[in-house]
Amino acid sequence: MTTESAEEIIARKDAAWRQEQVRPIRTKDIGRQGFNTWSREAWTFLVQHNYPEKVLVIERLRRGEVIGVRASLAGAKDGDIEYRFGYYVVGRIGRAAGRWTWGQFSPLIPHEDLGALLLKARTEGTLLPSIPAP
Repeated sequence: MTTESAEEIIARKDAAWRQEQVRPIRTKDIGRQGFNTWSREAWTFLVQHNYPEKVLVIERLRRGEVIGVRASLAGAKDGDIEYRFGYYVVGRIGRAAGRWTWGQFSPLIPHEDLGALLLKARTEGTLLPSIPAP
């Protein structure tokens, strides 16, 4: 069992992300010869209603510079905004057992939580107003 509640991981990550907003996030380019950088502008967390050890997150990211070589010129350009869905979950095996860890796969979000997450993200300003309401 984890020593940190979902509310505590949300508070900890929120505080850390506020401090780190000036530091860009690096993601590998699909060609693996470069990196894309992103600035995290806003985020929204929500505890999954039927799994208290899973915290869903939407992040609003703004595209920054490219480091190295891009495999394709298609996709996001400098300054473009994209959204990333993710989650934290309490690990069950190995070194992650009992600890909150970033989910390494695409999040599966229950029907009941998707609307709540999007509404919360809209209310908190993570989703920009130009995105149509569900």
